Amino acid sequence: MQIDITGHHFDVTPALRAYVTEKMQKLARHFDQVSSIHVILNVEKLQQQAEATVNAGGRTLFATETAMDMYASIDGLVAKLDGQVRRYKDRITSHHHSRPDQIIPEGDF
Repeated sequence: MQIDITGHHFDVTPALRAYVTEKMQKLARHFDQVSSIHVILNVEKLQQQAEATVNAGGRTLFATETAMDMYASIDGLVAKLDGQVRRYKDRITSHHHSRPDQIIPEGDF
C-alpha cells in the first residue's frame, strides 16, 4: 500500500506523517485490496482540513474532514474512510444471494 502525504500552506512534520501513516494502516486491516492513498493536509487560518483519496479494489473513495486541530481532523477522516471501506467490502462480499444448488424443485411445494 502506497501512502502519499501532501501539505498545503504548511510543511508536514515527521510526527504528523507518522501519525497519518499509522492511522491509514487501519484501512488496510479492514480491506486488503487498498492499493494507494493520497492524503492532503490543508491549513486555513483556524481551520485544519484533511482529505484523502483511496484506491481500493478498482474503486475510488474520497472523504474530507475539517476541525480546529489537525490530529482531530485526521481521526475524523479515518473514521469516514473506514466506514466507506467497510460498506464497499460488504457490498462486494454480499451473502444475500442464493446459491444455484439450493434451488427448490417446482413440485416440492
